[in-house]
Amino acid sequence: MTIQLSDHFDYKRLLRFVFPSIIMMVFTSIYGVVDGLFVSNFVGKTAFAAINLVMPVDMIFGGVGFMLGTGGSALVAKTLGEQKTERANQYFTMMVSITIIVGTILSIVGIVIMRPVSIWLGADEAMLPNCVLYGRIMMGFSMSFMLQNALQGFLITAEKPNLGLASNVAAGLTNMVLDALFIVVFKWGVAGAAIATGLSQCVGGIIPLIYFLRPNASRLRLAKTKLEARPIIKACTNGASEMVSSVTSSVVGMLYNFQLLKYAGENGVASYGVLMYIQFIFVAVFIGYSMGSAPIVSYHYGAKNHMELKNLLCKSVVLMVSIGGGMVLAAQILAVPLSRLFVGYDGTLYEMTVHALRISTLSFLIVGFNIFASSFFTALNNGGVSAAISFLRTFIFKLAAVLLLPLLLGLDGIWWAEVSAEIFAFTLSVIFLLVNRKKYHYM
Repeated sequence: MTIQLSDHFDYKRLLRFVFPSIIMMVFTSIYGVVDGLFVSNFVGKTAFAAINLVMPVDMIFGGVGFMLGTGGSALVAKTLGEQKTERANQYFTMMVSITIIVGTILSIVGIVIMRPVSIWLGADEAMLPNCVLYGRIMMGFSMSFMLQNALQGFLITAEKPNLGLASNVAAGLTNMVLDALFIVVFKWGVAGAAIATGLSQCVGGIIPLIYFLRPNASRLRLAKTKLEARPIIKACTNGASEMVSSVTSSVVGMLYNFQLLKYAGENGVASYGVLMYIQFIFVAVFIGYSMGSAPIVSYHYGAKNHMELKNLLCKSVVLMVSIGGGMVLAAQILAVPLSRLFVGYDGTLYEMTVHALRISTLSFLIVGFNIFASSFFTALNNGGVSAAISFLRTFIFKLAAVLLLPLLLGLDGIWWAEVSAEIFAFTLSVIFLLVNRKKYHYM
């Protein structure tokens, strides 16, 4: 049964439509974790700490792709809802073109600045060579990474979420196979991990691009157009929350590493790396749901179907909180085996990681609601509110928590920072939803 953006969505239809996006994001997170798993177990904890130290830099660059993909797809879906198909295709083509141009420029910039950035991040003599090597190789693939991120949102808008899933599965399998080959067989160390990830990002970006370049059965086509400042700025402004989230999360991640080096040394950075990898996988469910449901919200907003907006918001809140509760329970149970999988070779590091996981994953109860709230306003083409939620949640609240709580709780304060920030963000998200309810008629 084909599901269209214009449909009425009950729980079954909604979950069926967003399911490929959820699996896609989870799978993306899993294959992203594979680098860390292989490096930690086959290269060592110093190399593992090194790639975690520079990982935020790569995520900042990739965030540009998320910005163009989410902001652009919201604009395109809204335009489709207004029955302006030709204009929607022109907007889509602009977003793909600007992603390629900006991605190429940022790749060059990233390669040039990687060494001084690694030093600034606190890399010591043992970590610095691995930081620079891993970071520069990853920067070389920035355009592919951005294109992969951008096109995923457009595949959902084109009502082809299964193709997005298929391309990500292909990319993930590429990464896993090449990690084993380059790290375990060829002994290329962190360089092998970076090359494997970069080549997998090429697979994830090129498959959707080829689909759209050829005649296809979706609602979107690459069309003749010229770059226009207004729609590009509109898409960037609207998708700013995703860019803000990526940049601020990365900056806060750097601050976490600074604090962890101060309170726990190299072990703290390695432990935080495991924590981030586990969170990537769990939180990917919420990100996938938000990505999958956003074009539906944008379409019905463009079509002025207020009843369906109410329906989508209500069902999404129920799903986010329910899934979050299940995740908290799962994380508590899995803390031991997951920590053993990554750092079981070091008793002290293992115990620290288990303890950190059991505290920080309590945030899963409400993090899904916060992620959806930001995405919901992006889908409504209200980039200001969406960016405010993301900026305060991922930067201000976390920044304050990771700076202040360690003064009171020591190392535990760093682990509790995530939970504290999400509580404040939850309160803020509820306020924004209540304040804007009459403007958008979703309550």
